Amino acid sequence: MGETRFFVTSLDRRIAQIYTIPAWRETEKWLANFRADAKAARNVAFNAADLGAEADLDSQGRILFSTELRRELGIENQPVRLYAYRTRIEVLSDKIYQERRAEASANPADDVTKLDEAGLP
Repeated sequence: MGETRFFVTSLDRRIAQIYTIPAWRETEKWLANFRADAKAARNVAFNAADLGAEADLDSQGRILFSTELRRELGIENQPVRLYAYRTRIEVLSDKIYQERRAEASANPADDVTKLDEAGLP
């Protein structure tokens, strides 16, 4: 059986992230040990703790977000887009989705070429 317990938060106060509990524990550990910019790591960890909460998968397969998180991100009673990235699922408002889409569409051929040269499988 798959995971039924998650940590739901936002690292940047713009996009929500859904982590399995083990993936979140690894992220917490990584943030605690990040020394290249300790202030940035501390700020990101603060945002995650401030807006985050554990959540269970309900009987219909949904994960409920706290009211505070939905309001902070402007996704209360709004459609959202999901994007699987690394060890998390990102939850984007339509506004953020359109921003990311424009950014990703700016130079897609150049981006693919760079990644191909770096060994994209």
